[in-house]
Amino acid sequence: MKQFLSRLRGPALALLAAFGGLASNASAAELTVAHSTWVGYGPLYIAKEKGFFKDEGLDVKLVLMEDVKTRMPALTAGRIDVAVTTVDAVLGFTSADRPLTYLFAVDDSRGGDGIVANKAIKDVAGLKGRKVAFTEGSVSQFFLSVLLKDAGLSVKDVEALNMTAGDAGAAFVAGKVDAAVTWEPWLSRGKATSHGALLVDSSAKPGLITDVMVTTKAKLEARRPEMVALYRAWSKAVDWQKAHAKEADAIMAKGVGGWLEDPAVFAETRAGIAFYDSAMNAAFMDPAKPDGIAATIANARTLGEAAGLFKLDTDPAAMIATGIVK
Repeated sequence: MKQFLSRLRGPALALLAAFGGLASNASAAELTVAHSTWVGYGPLYIAKEKGFFKDEGLDVKLVLMEDVKTRMPALTAGRIDVAVTTVDAVLGFTSADRPLTYLFAVDDSRGGDGIVANKAIKDVAGLKGRKVAFTEGSVSQFFLSVLLKDAGLSVKDVEALNMTAGDAGAAFVAGKVDAAVTWEPWLSRGKATSHGALLVDSSAKPGLITDVMVTTKAKLEARRPEMVALYRAWSKAVDWQKAHAKEADAIMAKGVGGWLEDPAVFAETRAGIAFYDSAMNAAFMDPAKPDGIAATIANARTLGEAAGLFKLDTDPAAMIATGIVK
């Protein structure tokens, strides 16, 4: 039966998927999903713990790959089926030979990322000429770049120091830099210092720092029903999280682990993000929406190409998968 299912394509397999999962009475379809240690990926572990993957006929293996420079090449090489990362990060890894496609959104930073700065710095324009710590090539640089662009500046206008988000936050707390692009708990720790204040956080730019499920176009073509099933399982997990917040935090903290293994820390960090449910996905993934994923891609493309990080040789709108979010 498993071999039979693996050969089904198009309408036949879509019909099976529509009736309560891909293979309710057969071996589950295997998918490998790679992610880093981040609060926004917690519902994946709810889907696993509560059987939502199984209900959709999936056997999902969740793999920890912290470095996007490891995770994305693993995806393009076919060693994993799906990767989770930010919208902007995808553009540096897609190519004409191995094009990538956005499946659906999983979380959005709503204050979980930000910039702490010396109190004398009153706005983003005030960062000009200052020592600013952030992780080069990361979503922190993307966030900073967009804010600087809006202020008529660029990253070249600040004295950039390449550090991890945690080290950047610690350097600011210690008074070694003028500002740091980081996330919790370092935003709170930076604000708590005598010299520091929150300059801006991601709540000012909703939809800018958004994590997405991404796969290759070849994988989507070959396994579309499984990708639709993955989306349905995710949506069920997010709905369940809303109704069982405390139990959900315990499940997600244990699953994600690392610095988020304490449910209290997980809950505190979760307050700075929003999980994407089906309604939010329907709005964000619509290419016609001016404030949706197309706008985030456009920002990332402009900044990435200007910085010489990549040269996009495909139409960004064509990277948005259709038929996944319904």
